[in-house]
Amino acid sequence: MDQLTVIQNRLRKELAEMNAIIRQSLYTPNELMNRVVTTYLLSKGKQVRPIMVILSAGIFGNVNDHVLHAGAALEMLHNASLIHDDVVDETSLRRGRATINSEWGNHIAVLVGDYFVSNALAAGIRTNNIAIISALSDLGKELSLGEIDQICNAREHHFDEESYFSMIRQKTASLFINCVKMGAEAAGASPEEYAPLVEFAELFGLCFQIKDDIFDYFDNQQIGKPTGNDLREGKVTLPLLYALNTAPEEEALPMKELLKRGNLDNGEIATLIDFARRHGGIEYAYSRMREMEKEGERLLDAYPDSSWKQSFLDIFDFIISRNK
Repeated sequence: MDQLTVIQNRLRKELAEMNAIIRQSLYTPNELMNRVVTTYLLSKGKQVRPIMVILSAGIFGNVNDHVLHAGAALEMLHNASLIHDDVVDETSLRRGRATINSEWGNHIAVLVGDYFVSNALAAGIRTNNIAIISALSDLGKELSLGEIDQICNAREHHFDEESYFSMIRQKTASLFINCVKMGAEAAGASPEEYAPLVEFAELFGLCFQIKDDIFDYFDNQQIGKPTGNDLREGKVTLPLLYALNTAPEEEALPMKELLKRGNLDNGEIATLIDFARRHGGIEYAYSRMREMEKEGERLLDAYPDSSWKQSFLDIFDFIISRNK
């Protein structure tokens, strides 16, 4: 049994109550909307984000009803972004099921995504905490800007780590930062009290995205996307960035030219993946994640030992070592 499953079992009651809030929030007498939403909710995913909300409240000793509404709000906002992403990327499968856009069309998918956003804000309002509502608002902006940054990096061919980390900080880490902020706020903690947890969540979110990016360099059917998918979309991630910036120029330059040209075929993508792997890009990405994990452990020293704190440590290790 992996660490995440252990944590999910430990939080079974809280997650069940939170998922009930999501179902109740999204219920509508409109037959079509209710049918689409009900089918979508059959597959919940790992729910790492609401787990982070609950854990952050737990570390301050107060997992209350507002915490569960905050977790529900964040999970609905996250799912809205996935539904909209599936439309943009023309994705046909997610979590082993047909996406809303592939089954019902883009028009309905966009409307369902908007419906999730509205209900996320409504759930946030039910916490009666302006800081939580503000966090939801900030998160929506950060996610959008992160995606725009990724498009700009691809179009302008930025091959530096600074641009990459700036992009994934907005695109992914911001989500986890707001998870712990919302949980701690709902538990009644002050910004000073949860500041170390925010720094921990940023490191966690960066590692979450780096590990997702590593999957692109391996053929693994469990992941649910083809090898080299990021490169097909013009996304240059940490393993390849490292190789481009450390390999001999006579080897790196042809790779940069390929990326600038775009419209890569399968053979060219395989060449880039092999280049990144031969020049230590995967090992480098793992070493950066383990460094961030150690820094995260140090930040959690600010809190007394507890099962909540241990769960944070365990989920960080799980994110780095997971195989899907």
